[in-house]
Amino acid sequence: MGLRGGSKGKKLGNDAFFCRSARYYFWIPMAILFSGFIYVMNELRTNGPCKINSYSSVMRYGQPENVWTGDLRTLDVAWNGLCFGSPPEKLRVAVFSKKWPVGGAPGGMERHALTLHTALARRGHEIHVYTVPADGSISGKKDMVQGGLHVHFVQNNLGRLNCSAAWENLARVGHVDVVHSESVALPHYRAKEVPNLAATWHGIGYEALHSELIQDLLRKPGESRSAEIEHSMGERLPRLLDEIRFFPSYKHHVPISDYAGEVLRNIYQIPSENVHIILNGVDEHKFRPDPALGAAFRAEFGVPSNATLVMGVAGRLVKDKGHPVLFQAFSEIRKAYKGVYLVIAGAGPWEERYKEFAPNAVVVGAMNPARLAAFYNALDVFLNPTLRPQGLDLTLLEAMQCGKPLLASRFPSITRSVIVSPDFGYTFHPNVGSLIKEIQAVIGDGPHELRRKGRSCRVYAARMFTASKMASAYERLFLCLKNESYCQYPLSFDCPDS
Repeated sequence: MGLRGGSKGKKLGNDAFFCRSARYYFWIPMAILFSGFIYVMNELRTNGPCKINSYSSVMRYGQPENVWTGDLRTLDVAWNGLCFGSPPEKLRVAVFSKKWPVGGAPGGMERHALTLHTALARRGHEIHVYTVPADGSISGKKDMVQGGLHVHFVQNNLGRLNCSAAWENLARVGHVDVVHSESVALPHYRAKEVPNLAATWHGIGYEALHSELIQDLLRKPGESRSAEIEHSMGERLPRLLDEIRFFPSYKHHVPISDYAGEVLRNIYQIPSENVHIILNGVDEHKFRPDPALGAAFRAEFGVPSNATLVMGVAGRLVKDKGHPVLFQAFSEIRKAYKGVYLVIAGAGPWEERYKEFAPNAVVVGAMNPARLAAFYNALDVFLNPTLRPQGLDLTLLEAMQCGKPLLASRFPSITRSVIVSPDFGYTFHPNVGSLIKEIQAVIGDGPHELRRKGRSCRVYAARMFTASKMASAYERLFLCLKNESYCQYPLSFDCPDS
């Protein structure tokens, strides 16, 4: 059936065009059907007659921890909600991470790696991290040792992780109990060689496809699809299929949201006993309520102390973080509500645009975690308008730890793991009209209700999103991979009755 020569060859151009178009218009509805399937399955699992068990709903709302016992490998909700004690055994762990925070404002993945493995080292484990500096330098970085944390910089001449050299370095270190890969920092062909390996997924291809569908649906009538999105959507599904094929090379999978865990089980067909949900955690000592710190931050940047409402957004100021939607929504809000202010922490293409809204909008630039704590404390509500339903954004968790309610895009990764109750904030569909409506709801609720929601956020975050809760969950998983007796919960040193 090849298209070579004769009459068949005359229609090659039209046939090629048809094939490209058919492929495009076939896969888009297929992707939407996949999304719908996951949504229906989620609703059935959460609300329908096949509801998993009482633990599922209990852990989402932070109720008493002692309702669940059994083999942790059968647990299909986040491990963070359990109360793990201090085990008698110490581990030797090798970690592969694409980047390590060095200079500037680190991204979410490197902040996760730093927070988690620093906490594990403090708990007495020996951690060897193979990585590269996040500042892009390709030479001159010495290995770092801080207590039990050993950071080995192994970069190639492009500044990327040299996996072959790191693998040889690991061999010199000697026996390790567990290998941990932050996403695909350790390639799948290497992962096959390691039985006690866990890979943490900060984003998966299925969520990326969902993100591009959302962005394309925001096009205005008559507006053409960007060449970038056109190309990306045409390539995304084959890449997703490739991802689904190589994921089984990793023995154990750690998704950082409940929704990603469901996708790995239901779409990627990873065996349930190999999928372990551990939500991100942030340093509870750095991020905590501090009204005086927030007041000082407001004064520093000229935000009036008597403002009706102070909203804040943090992160890269780029399109897929939702800034076109926020920009248009705030341009309407500030006309109707003169006392509403927006504080923007971050850098990127939209930075100059927001300056048009002065004095009701203040751009404070990219900030390190120490300064971010002051930023969160200066707000009445934290806003995250992302168009990327990927991973679990650390900014949401940091704001909750500081006792602030949330206003965020209504994506499954957020509604199933973070804003699991109206007590924690507000969600909106990622479009201008829906965001305006929810901002008006926030204004209507007023400061007393916002403070009440903020207190609820603080309580829930303290149970689910601290660095110590995250580290203790990973610790137990790593011990379980080494010795199956640790897979049972509770054990004698756990604290299910606390």
